[in-house]
Amino acid sequence: MKRLWLLLVWPVVFLCTLWACAALWIDGPASRPLAGALAGGFALAGLGALLGLRPFVRGVLAFALLFSVVVGWWLAIEPSNDRDWDPAVARLPRATIEGERVTIENVRDFRYRSEQDYEERWETRSYDLSQLVGVDFFLSYWGSPWIAHTIMSWSFADAAPLAISIETRKERHESYSALLGFFRQFELYYVVADERDLIGVRTHHRGEDVYLYQLAMPPETARKVLLDYLREINEFNARPRWYNALSQNCTTTIRNHAQNVAAGNPFNWRILVNGKIDELGYRRGSINTELPFDELRRRSAISEKARSAPIGPDFSRRIREGLPSRPPRTR
Repeated sequence: MKRLWLLLVWPVVFLCTLWACAALWIDGPASRPLAGALAGGFALAGLGALLGLRPFVRGVLAFALLFSVVVGWWLAIEPSNDRDWDPAVARLPRATIEGERVTIENVRDFRYRSEQDYEERWETRSYDLSQLVGVDFFLSYWGSPWIAHTIMSWSFADAAPLAISIETRKERHESYSALLGFFRQFELYYVVADERDLIGVRTHHRGEDVYLYQLAMPPETARKVLLDYLREINEFNARPRWYNALSQNCTTTIRNHAQNVAAGNPFNWRILVNGKIDELGYRRGSINTELPFDELRRRSAISEKARSAPIGPDFSRRIREGLPSRPPRTR
């Protein structure tokens, strides 16, 4: 029994020590020597408690106390809206809702000459919710087939689609890091934009492989999900939040909004390994299932279509040409 206890404790101690040291190094003082001293001090103090205190359970309790202090400090780190932001995320969107009319400030519609060279355009746009016809789902791959960026886009009968991408809010000259994304280095940001901006920069300038799926979600449910997005977007103006690569990312946050509106779909591993989330949508009937999945995926690839002509006012129409039809709507 004692051996089993030790086998269980030491892996947990190792993982907790690894996380605490990383948190102190990454999110701790800007002074690298001081951050390093704190991380090393934690490791030494924790190991000393485990090896020096008897009985062993007392050492475990002392380690747990030290670890809880680090966790408490880490959770208390506050996000901010006041930083030297990258121009692409410099403005926070804000929505005003009056009956069926939604007006959104700071809709991004940049004109890109390259990924880093662009003309800034921020607009105020209005949408009639009674004209909402459906919602679509983009998957954009930049490397591994197991990981993708996910974007939702709402289609209207009388207006261009409204795309919303959940991303990190990076500071000027800051770049995304998968490792740093697990810590408190990036605020969460909702890019509310024209598809020419959000999708066009990925297809034309980043060389990403983008897929577009039309969802079975009925307009009334799509409306509720959009309003849930907008509620959170407005809250960010007063209460910023942290991005987290595991728990608060582009896909888990979409799921949170969907669950707020219509809870029911159980959690699935593909939500974390989101490059395979279209497989999950196919299994659940959320996307077209009339075609074999491989054929559906081939016909849902839009990058080549997007790159076949300059980005213009007909961009959203052109990337939807030849797409598999929207599946029957479910309630």
